[in-house]
Amino acid sequence: MALSWIDLLVILCYILAILSIGFYLSKRASKNIDSYFLGGKKIKWYFLGLSNASGMFDISGTMWTVAILFIYGLKSAWIPWLWPVWNQVFVMVFLAVWMRRSNVMTGAEWILTRFGGKGGKLSHIVVISFAIISVIGFMAYFFEGIGKFAIQILPWDLACDLGFMQLTSAQSYALIIIGITTIYTLFGGMLSVVAADVFQFIIMTTACAVIGYIAYTSVTAEQIAQATPEGWDNLFFGWNLNINWDGILPAVNDKIASDGYSLFAPLVMLMIFKGIFASLAGPVPSYDMQRILSTAKPSEAAKMSGMTILLLYAPRYFLVAGLAALSLVYLTPVLAAEGANMDFETILPIALTKFVPVGFKGLLLAGLLAAFVGTLAAFVNSAPAYIVNDLYKKYIKPDAQPKTYVRFSYVASIILVIVGVGFGFFAKSLNSITLWITSSLYGGYAAANVLKWIWWRFNGYGYFWGMMAGLISSTAKLIFFPEITDIYFFPAILAVSMIASIAGSLLTKPDEDSILIKFYTNVRPWGFWRPVREKVMKLNPDFQPNKDLGRDLVNVLVGIVWQMALVVLPIYFVIHNGKASLISLGVVVVCMIILKYNWYDKLKEADKQYEIKQ
Repeated sequence: MALSWIDLLVILCYILAILSIGFYLSKRASKNIDSYFLGGKKIKWYFLGLSNASGMFDISGTMWTVAILFIYGLKSAWIPWLWPVWNQVFVMVFLAVWMRRSNVMTGAEWILTRFGGKGGKLSHIVVISFAIISVIGFMAYFFEGIGKFAIQILPWDLACDLGFMQLTSAQSYALIIIGITTIYTLFGGMLSVVAADVFQFIIMTTACAVIGYIAYTSVTAEQIAQATPEGWDNLFFGWNLNINWDGILPAVNDKIASDGYSLFAPLVMLMIFKGIFASLAGPVPSYDMQRILSTAKPSEAAKMSGMTILLLYAPRYFLVAGLAALSLVYLTPVLAAEGANMDFETILPIALTKFVPVGFKGLLLAGLLAAFVGTLAAFVNSAPAYIVNDLYKKYIKPDAQPKTYVRFSYVASIILVIVGVGFGFFAKSLNSITLWITSSLYGGYAAANVLKWIWWRFNGYGYFWGMMAGLISSTAKLIFFPEITDIYFFPAILAVSMIASIAGSLLTKPDEDSILIKFYTNVRPWGFWRPVREKVMKLNPDFQPNKDLGRDLVNVLVGIVWQMALVVLPIYFVIHNGKASLISLGVVVVCMIILKYNWYDKLKEADKQYEIKQ
């Protein structure tokens, strides 16, 4: 990609800016580990929400989203339910409040508020392992991805021979970018991550608006209709996908078949089934949970999660829709020439090269680089918290000086980055391992983490064996049934993990009353807690149990509809579907009004018992 000196200057200014942020905030961040990892729990919730949205705006996900919108049209809005994307709605409505009431620093430390005894220690070890292993895997992924992205946008050949090893240009770029990210994250901790994310979000949102405007003024509804098959612009679906690219781009039909999405209604039903369990399980112990624990109080944790939804989807999909629309109208001949070798994920860089003007190209590339760096920085900051707080402080030096823990966090961050980069040098051979980490660890996460919220009899042994069973069954799927799409195997993995969770609990003693009573009193979850609730009521007759299940379920449904409308609104706008745009905007407004009265206004109740305990 040819860049002008203006574009290069914009990128250079961005790099200097984030380094300056890290050094400027280093003094405030180094007071103690609470300041370093959680910003002293004094960061405004709206900044944390903006930071969370920025951290989720990664370039790899954006490239994938552009590709599926190109292929599947408006129906692509359903496909991210595979993750599921609406887990953030569950967090916003009630899980953020439940987690923040614990007043701890990490997800592993949180587990010890739920489970006690030897079972609690086993569950504690599982969560720490989960956090560290997944971060190392993602570090390797980032190393490979950042290098490939950098050689597409930067003009210099940095390949070099170090004597003991040869570095490709992509590897040199990756080392430089990861090094810069590590430096500003290392010195500024959570404060620098959030501050840089705010700066990066402004850049990214501006870039999204520019691309959306370029597409809106460069492409007409008639051109979109001519470049796409019948049904491409229809959000709703039948049993089958019913999108046929014959006569336009026949190779797309092969892509749809290989994805396994031709039977669309069964796919969506399975995504909903998985989504309920995966969302109720709560966020995995990474940067999303860390931001929840960084808020000042439970209500702000909930507001932060709502802000994440609002700021992530609408701006991002202006960029996605803009690039997809431009590519459909103007790049179809280029892609058709590639035939069966068509790589749909190259749509984004090709579109950037052809359609973005000088100056704005540098701004957008700085924004996409910011997306890489923001996500990487979030991981660099979150994982060392588990090493320092949950291992070093708990088992090795519980009485060390506060600054000792901060210094050790520097060491932990550097070690994790080095190990992750080391794996990154073998990223091509590690592709299957990366898939194993993401599908196995996350696939086996649901059952045990749902039960921990809703069932009083569930204990640390059940949690440990449930997580292990999910891990083993997911790995078995990867080895013995690699041809089966992951989503279709999820019910089997869930069943195995659920059986192991329940058996592990019932075959061992329940946790002590003191652990259960303290957890239930602090967190106040709804679910199957009657024996514990009765004991709490005897000790404290004024205790108010959680009776919000019905309201929470209504708010979750409204939140999912709201999130979906935020996704499709920019797409409809960019492709000039005025009627659908207005309907989507109306849905967004109605959902926000309902959530205002049925969720937002009720949040003050979430802080009452928490403030009494403080």
